[in-house]
Amino acid sequence: MLIQVKATQVSPTITQLTQYRFVNAYLVREDDGLTLVDTTMGKAADAIVAAAGGTPIRRIALTHGHGDHVGALDALVGRLGPEVEVSMPELDAQIHAGEHEKTSGSWPELRTTPGRRLIEGDRVGSLEVVAAPGHTPGHVAFLDTRDRTLLAGDVFTSYGRTEVTDHFYWRFPFAAMATWHRATDRESARKLRGLDPSLLLVGHGPAVRAPAAAMDAALARKR
Repeated sequence: MLIQVKATQVSPTITQLTQYRFVNAYLVREDDGLTLVDTTMGKAADAIVAAAGGTPIRRIALTHGHGDHVGALDALVGRLGPEVEVSMPELDAQIHAGEHEKTSGSWPELRTTPGRRLIEGDRVGSLEVVAAPGHTPGHVAFLDTRDRTLLAGDVFTSYGRTEVTDHFYWRFPFAAMATWHRATDRESARKLRGLDPSLLLVGHGPAVRAPAAAMDAALARKR
């Protein structure tokens, strides 16, 4: 059975893919094809490839290693072939490789070994890697250098309102439940706000346009 994902064009170059109404991945258009940021959960590979509409997915870049972000990775690599570039943050790649103990959240076994282990300042196409640990030890965000769209992974959620994942919010508590180190997560949220993004895209929730006020309000709320 084909698992459905909803495709929403959120900018001229980015399509949001939403599985089960609450897990997001993103197709980022580049000159040579597409970069897929995160993969959603399992069994979504066919739907993700279909959403690409025939444009080749050249790269898969992961914000972190939790199962709802890497769940379809192995199947996608099987569909796309070994030439697809797979990138994962350094410390989260270590966890998946058994080089570092697991933290909170789901860490599924993966057959795929990332070809790149990302650190701050790396580039994946037009996306600049921004270290944003806390939700997981190696969590990263991606800043699109063309228009300052920020793909923030699970540092923020946006169901109901924009929130930092260092504390529970009743509209969507699950990301906070999986956060490894809350104080570090909040520091990363402050860092991402300092980038002054034009558009905030998160792992769980709708796009937030002109997000400065929403991010400020989220940071002002007590944990």
